[in-house]
Order: sequence, then C-alpha cells, then structure tokens
Amino acid sequence: MADRSGIFAGEDPFQIARDWLAEAEKTEPNDPNAIALATVDADGLPNARMVLLKEIEADAFVFFTNYGSAKGREIEGSGKAAFVMHWKSLRRQIRVRGITTREEGAQADEYFSSRSLKSRLGAWASRQSEPLASRTALMAEVAKITATHGTAPKRPPFWGGIRIHPVEIEFWADGAFRLHDRFRWKRDTPGASWNIDRLNP
Repeated sequence: MADRSGIFAGEDPFQIARDWLAEAEKTEPNDPNAIALATVDADGLPNARMVLLKEIEADAFVFFTNYGSAKGREIEGSGKAAFVMHWKSLRRQIRVRGITTREEGAQADEYFSSRSLKSRLGAWASRQSEPLASRTALMAEVAKITATHGTAPKRPPFWGGIRIHPVEIEFWADGAFRLHDRFRWKRDTPGASWNIDRLNP
C-alpha cells in the first residue's frame, strides 16, 4: 500500500476529490469546478476544452453538454474521455481517465431546470460547434426559440449529461524542489477494486 497520509488519506478516491473541490471552493476566484476535458476525434486527433464538472457521484464524474457538439460527437464515437482539474491556489490537480455513458433521465432534467432561463433558451438556440454566420443570427435564433418555448423550456433531446466512470484517477500536489507527490488509483474496469501507487514526480 502506498504511503498515503494527510490530504491523500482515505479509501474512497471520489470522497478525496470532493474534499479537494470543497477546499478549492474557498480559495479559487472563479469556477473551482472547471475541468480541462480531453477527447479524440475519429482520426485519433486529441481535442481539449474547459467545461464545468457538476457532480462527483459515488463512482463517476458528471458534466452536461450538447450531444451534437464536437465533444459530444467525439465522446459518442470513442466512449472514452479524460480530464484534469487544476487549482492554482492549492497547487493541486486531479487527473481522470475513463469510460463514458449518457445521463438523459431525471437527473439531466433536474439540472437543466435549475439553469437560468437565458441559459436554457441558449441551449435550444445554439448548434454548438457548428459554423455561425454572425452573433446577430444567433440572437435571432434565441428570439425565435423564446417565442416557441416560452418561459419554461424543457430539456432539449440533444442536450444532457455525460458520466465519466474512471479507470484511473491521479491526485497530484506540489512539492518542494519539484519533488511533487503523486498517487494513482487504477483499475481494469469501472466498478473493480483499485490498485494504488505512488508515482515519481
């Protein structure tokens, strides 16, 4: 067993992640739940962008998106994704790699309903990642959607959650002289038991 203690202690990596995020919420000036999400296209070319992590579940990480977006299509094609969550104020990061599934049920409906009205209308109006003629054209589409869906738009069928079931989670913390602390939790498949290793900086 790796010599874990302090901020790395515990037998549940998801709880450690929750604890680190809760700590970051006290110090990060903006979006402590921001993650750099990585996917690959049909040619294997990597893609990365910032999204907001919305939930750390008992055995998965969840964010929401337009399924027709570049990331949505790439995740659908590969069934896999990775992300890194980095906090400058704490000098820590969490890296995750895993298998993806969609969340298109009550949880997605509930989260969509919790968003501001403008965000919900925007989700309907935006053909995310597709070419756009102008901002004027986008705002015209928002006006059209507002007239169609009113003040209580339901969740679009092309919009919902992505759940990442990790097979690897790495917790990293800054160390003196760049001798950082790194602990990797690894398993063969989601739901299997974890193997934990301390990694060289």
